[in-house]
Order: sequence, then structure tokens, then C-alpha cells
Amino acid sequence: MARTTPHDHSPTEAQPLYWRIATQLLGELRDGTIPPGERLPGERHLARHFGVSRETVRQALEVLRHDGLVATDRRGSHATLPGLPVENPAALTFPVGARAADPGAADRATVTWETPPPGHAEALGLAPHRRTLVHRYESADADGGGRRTAVTSFSAVAVAEVEELARYRDRADGSTSAQLRRAYDWMRKAGLTLHHRDSITPLPGAPSVRVTRRVHDQYARPLEITELVVDAPQDALVYEFTLPAAV
Repeated sequence: MARTTPHDHSPTEAQPLYWRIATQLLGELRDGTIPPGERLPGERHLARHFGVSRETVRQALEVLRHDGLVATDRRGSHATLPGLPVENPAALTFPVGARAADPGAADRATVTWETPPPGHAEALGLAPHRRTLVHRYESADADGGGRRTAVTSFSAVAVAEVEELARYRDRADGSTSAQLRRAYDWMRKAGLTLHHRDSITPLPGAPSVRVTRRVHDQYARPLEITELVVDAPQDALVYEFTLPAAV
């Protein structure tokens, strides 16, 4: 008798709970909420996210591992589904365009649900102390040079209208990995035209520059603001470009 997999059926009450959790988790892998190759949240976090026991989560992960949808190594469990296509990836990669992969680099990107920095709240039209989705990025070369740190805050409009961003709310505790460029792809797929304005200025007394990116949609509604600090001297520069909504 052929063995069915979470690919084959939608979850039903007749199926074991762990099977239904495996199906729900597969949905998050497919839609990019958990991007391919990134480490999955731990069992404790997934148990809270789905409202089940860690043993149920463990059984669900085993189902996905058996079907080759999740791989586990010394770093933890990782999604193995092929990623969603991203048009013009060099333009969508941020911070500051495309960057060559450095096998010795230490990169970390996470999301939280918290009160954004005061300047971000004002730029996004958020009321004081209102929480939203905040993305943090850190990167450094193997020798500690080329350091980059960035904080991105999303507007209420972005979280409300982009389903994938809204799903982060329940698991945005600072341990969940996230790729900022995928957020741009999700916003475009939600029918938003992305207008970027990046301001790049040197920091006084330091060999670093600050990049401030503001993104709004075709209705002039703010979507996100990013502040990035890069260890590299640059001249001041402001440039703009537009990414149309996905057709």
C-alpha cells in the first residue's frame, strides 16, 4: 500500500494531530514563511506556535524528514523545498545590493514584534509605543571586518496587507530567521509597487556610512524603513528606484 505524505491531503480531524501539524508546517515552508535552507525554529517554539506538545512537533518533523522536506544536521533542522523565484535578485538583495558569498562570514537576521525605534514609528505613521514587525540584521567577515548592522521596521499597512508578513507576528521572538529581500518579493506579490529612496551618508569620525531606506507603495503609503550602518567609507549619495507590483 502506497504511503501518503503531507503533499497529498489537506488536514482533517480524522488525521493524527502530528500529521495535521506536519501539513500546516509544510504550508509555511511552501509559501516562504520559513525560507528554504534557513533553520527552523526549535521544538519548544514550534509547540507554542501550533499550540501542541513538543512530542507532537517532534513527530511532525519526522514526517517531513522522511519525505525529504526537512533536513537535520548539527546546526538544526532546515527547510529543503525549492525557493520561490525572485525577479532581479541583485536589486532586491539588501543591505546595499548584491554581496558575494563569504563562507567565513557570520550573518544573522531575525524578526521580533516590538515597539520600533522612535524615528521609525514617526516615519511609518505609527502611534507611540505601538508594536510592529521589526527585522534585525548583523553581518561581519571572518576576520571581523566589513561589519554591517541594520534595523528594519514595517508599517501597519505592510503587516495588514501582506499575508506572509502577518504570519511572522506569532513567532517573531528574536530567534526566528528571516530574509529581508523576501519581504520585498512578498509585498510585490501582494500587488504593491515598491518605491525606494535610499540616503547614504558618512558617519562623522568613523570609517562607516549610514544607509536609510524608505519604501512606500503606489498610494504613497509607507511600507518600511531601514537604517543600516556599514563599515566602509563612502561619499554621500541619494538614489531612487521603483519595483512594480508582480503581475
